[in-house]
Amino acid sequence: MSDITNNAPPPAGEDTGLKRSLKLVFVYTVATGSIFTYVSYWDSVFFGYTGSGTFLAFALMTLAILPVALVYSEISPLFKTAGGELIYNTVGINKHFGFFASWLIMAAWISVPPAVVMAVATFISKQFNLNLSFQTTILIGVVILLLVFFMSLQDIQFLVKAQATCLFANIATTLITAVLILTSGHWSFDNVIGSFSFSALDGTFGIPGWVIGMALLITPYFGFETVPQMVEEGDFPINNTKKAICGSVITCGAIYSIFFFCVAGLAPVKDLLAGDAANGFMTITAMQNILGWKFWPVVYGFVSILMGMTASILGFWMSTVRMLYSMGTKNFLPSAFTKVNKHQQPILPNIFLLVVSITFILLMNAGTFMNDFFNLMSFGCACAYALTMISAVRMRHKHPDWYKGNKNVVKGRRCDAHSRMVIMIAIAFFCTLGQGVGSWISFAVYLGIGVVIWLWMLLVRWKKTPVVIETPDGEQTF
Repeated sequence: MSDITNNAPPPAGEDTGLKRSLKLVFVYTVATGSIFTYVSYWDSVFFGYTGSGTFLAFALMTLAILPVALVYSEISPLFKTAGGELIYNTVGINKHFGFFASWLIMAAWISVPPAVVMAVATFISKQFNLNLSFQTTILIGVVILLLVFFMSLQDIQFLVKAQATCLFANIATTLITAVLILTSGHWSFDNVIGSFSFSALDGTFGIPGWVIGMALLITPYFGFETVPQMVEEGDFPINNTKKAICGSVITCGAIYSIFFFCVAGLAPVKDLLAGDAANGFMTITAMQNILGWKFWPVVYGFVSILMGMTASILGFWMSTVRMLYSMGTKNFLPSAFTKVNKHQQPILPNIFLLVVSITFILLMNAGTFMNDFFNLMSFGCACAYALTMISAVRMRHKHPDWYKGNKNVVKGRRCDAHSRMVIMIAIAFFCTLGQGVGSWISFAVYLGIGVVIWLWMLLVRWKKTPVVIETPDGEQTF
């Protein structure tokens, strides 16, 4: 590596780049809103994987993810531009790992928009008894994606405020629902312990299906890593990113655990997953069929599905766009990815994301798309986290001086970087055991696109222009 003084990305705030205007609270809501979306749709997947012990699986996953979030809290203040996994793995290992780590995390992020719009379309069909065909559901999904695409080209303040409104409405409604279920008169602790170890997943290599299911629950947590994608637009001290990163994990982990504890006591798992409830919207169906409620399930469904999922899709859409923009500024992608519109929103990254999202929808199987999306997110996310933990260990070894005076560094054996690395490698391995054919097909297509781009950069672009990253030691080439 060698220091250079040119080819730097455009300063944030100028018309040629991103606009520095985000308050810390909105960066927190981007991360939290990205995470907190799957409660009312994939609840059937959660309970199918980990039974009535789902609440414990979420509590344990919170403990497993929090140390990883602390690693992000340590290294995110070192770099002042968007990029996250792209930067960390390039600096920690090399530019090839940087490229594929960012491509893997984007596999998780890019899975969200098609998954969300399919969930919304499915909910509309179910709520109004429309019995829409899978093809019609796909068409509605494409229309919603186009609406999100046009929204994402607007001013960042409009996007984050809309997302924050949707997020807090979702949180409030979810907590109210938990209390109503707990005090409904049907709640029993016997239901919680009755199928505590239930899992529809088969054990593999002697590993119980419940453990594999818990590993797959990493999906409802990914989103805190969107914070480093927003730092270039933040107008707050960069050390404060820890509040957004760890705050989002703790907030969502606590709500997940409380809510699913309340749901588990409503009825035995087999009753909760009976009939069409196994295909999604388990809690909404239970409130209607078991409790006989008519009004509140509709209110909860519309807020949690429409507003909650809108918060998620906006958060991941913004983050993916900024990762692609960062790849353009650092010469991992052509410079065309850095062009912005009058609202200072990247143009080509938005178009690229729209095309890939539509492709993902078209690849999905009608009978398994819900699990395919979920498993693909889990796998991409876990692999990217595992690589980043390895890079964090190497970065700490190679550049110990970068961490001097860093208030976000957590000392002590419990939060040792090596243990975090082992945790994420283990979770990534367990996630591979839960992948279905549909997930592997989508992943292969997506990874193939990445390999083609990487080969073009390797054989053509990088021979002419180096990768440039701003580090605590100044701008460096890789």
